[in-house]
Amino acid sequence: MRETVTLLGIESSCDDTAAAVVRDGPAGREILSTIVEGQTSLHAAFGGVVPEIAARAHAERVDICVEQALAAAGVALTDLDAIAVTAGPGLIGGVLAGVMCAKGLSAATGLPLLGVNHLAGHALTPRLTDGLAFPYVMLLVSGGHCQFLRVDGAEAFTRIGGSIDDAPGEAFDKIAKILGLPQPGGPAVEAAALGGDPLRFALPRPLLDRAGCDMSFSGLKTAVLRARDAVIAEKGGLTRLDRADLCAGFQAAVVAVLAEKTRRALAVAPVKAFAVAGGVAANRAIRAALETVCREADVQFLAPPLSLCTDNAAMIAWAGIERFRAGGRDDMTLMARPRWPLDQSSPALLGFGKKGAKA
Repeated sequence: MRETVTLLGIESSCDDTAAAVVRDGPAGREILSTIVEGQTSLHAAFGGVVPEIAARAHAERVDICVEQALAAAGVALTDLDAIAVTAGPGLIGGVLAGVMCAKGLSAATGLPLLGVNHLAGHALTPRLTDGLAFPYVMLLVSGGHCQFLRVDGAEAFTRIGGSIDDAPGEAFDKIAKILGLPQPGGPAVEAAALGGDPLRFALPRPLLDRAGCDMSFSGLKTAVLRARDAVIAEKGGLTRLDRADLCAGFQAAVVAVLAEKTRRALAVAPVKAFAVAGGVAANRAIRAALETVCREADVQFLAPPLSLCTDNAAMIAWAGIERFRAGGRDDMTLMARPRWPLDQSSPALLGFGKKGAKA
């Protein structure tokens, strides 16, 4: 196996079209380039991501992002060792756009093709940014997923617990929508919460009265909705302060749940390091609470830079490097998958549908 490996990564699982070039060698790991084109303006009028619009935007921009990433890295396709692409889980139209682009590049150049689980990209990010050794516990917390994982290898994940309904990111988006805040909801709710009183509304901390590391955020979302309706019934509308207090209370509840479940996860799977990744990991209040939990448990806390919390292709390229060095390869039968649990052996948290296990 060659000492230095350079990979192109392609990511298109939701509403960010991304491409990146990452190199790993004796000198260390280096992100040579990372290009991310968001779609916020395309979906703003709809209060959330519209899958068909997202898919069309990916199809129109993914090759351009690849071209920009190669140019920014100062490399040509012939300088690459392989191409890694998100093959799932995600919105199937977007995933398909990325997979087809990667297949075309692989067919044209003869470069090896590697399909990457999007969640593995997040879970392995601490190895890219900090060289974190296995094993460690990862909290993967994003718009569509929330789970604690023990990470023992690049393709060895054991789920300790997860959300049985809404993921926190999804809940943040829905809270923003019912309070009339802009999307994406996470940053909007976090900003509003800064000026709010987290104690004004008595909001629940779901599943803290039950053992284990599973979580639930659907009931919390409903509690905020009812609190909002009560204020509107009393006052005839919401003031800016009302919104701030509701956001602060909601965020405080999410923080409390994640902090307590993290304590339990570290007790179940004692390790020397804990990492958090995914879009919701950009929330500063959540980061601060998790860091406190780890300090109390004498466990190293790691969180990626904010730019690598949200969807990006650098994490896909790195996960591809891990697979490539382990001898992993895919061919033109690589399929786009809307669902793809990291832990294949544990029972699905959200059950099964026609497309397979949800999580």
